[in-house]
Amino acid sequence: MSFDPRPLVDVAVTVAQEAADLVRRTRHAAVAAQVDTKSTATDVVTEADRASEQLVRDRLAVMRPGEPVIGEEEGGSAAVEGLTWVVDPIDGTVNYLYGLPHYAVSIAAQLDGVSVAGVVVEPVSGRVWTAARGHGSYLDGTRLGVSAATRLDLSLVGYGFAYRPERRQRQATTWAALSTRVRDIRRAGAASLDLCAVAAGWLDAYAEHALGRWDWAAGALVASEAGAVVHLPGEDPELGEDATFAATPAIATELRAALVECGFGLV
Repeated sequence: MSFDPRPLVDVAVTVAQEAADLVRRTRHAAVAAQVDTKSTATDVVTEADRASEQLVRDRLAVMRPGEPVIGEEEGGSAAVEGLTWVVDPIDGTVNYLYGLPHYAVSIAAQLDGVSVAGVVVEPVSGRVWTAARGHGSYLDGTRLGVSAATRLDLSLVGYGFAYRPERRQRQATTWAALSTRVRDIRRAGAASLDLCAVAAGWLDAYAEHALGRWDWAAGALVASEAGAVVHLPGEDPELGEDATFAATPAIATELRAALVECGFGLV
């Protein structure tokens, strides 16, 4: 890499913390207003999602003028060359809607489609997860490292469901089959934070389908820089073209094989 991505982390932290403060302060008003849906009736978007993304876009336009932004709510296209910002204004909107504190603001900088800097901020706890490619990942300034798990049967695995009912049914069958091969499984509802949990060793692995680029752009970098084996959508067809996978190295190969055997790549 010909440049140091760490200054991009500083920009992302500043902007993400402002957005996190906004979504935390405005939650009650935002969820009391009209809640819209996207792909299905369970795929929700609140006024805070839109306000958070607009704040991020406005701040980046001042701090990094001329650089394109991809956001979950307003869209945008990745530049073929150069630097692009990828924003999830609230990852875990359903949790946010219900008052569960497990949600985050996620911002990543990507160079030619590859994440080079990433920040995930939790509005309720205030925790700040950061990563710069080649420079490690951190939680509130403390260096992160994946778990030391070596046995799949004693591993804790995070997962997620798609929004469409027919796909959720197929995924449920896969996860039911896998449940006999691992210690336990967890469904928390925010992909960026699940990936960060792998980085911290709070989960030994995580896998999910149908994530948008904004869902994994920052969290996958945090996991990778902490030592996780990471497969992003399009990289491992046997897991599914839209699969995201992260695992501590000692169990990664065995878990991948178990997922394939359980039909994960066919859902």
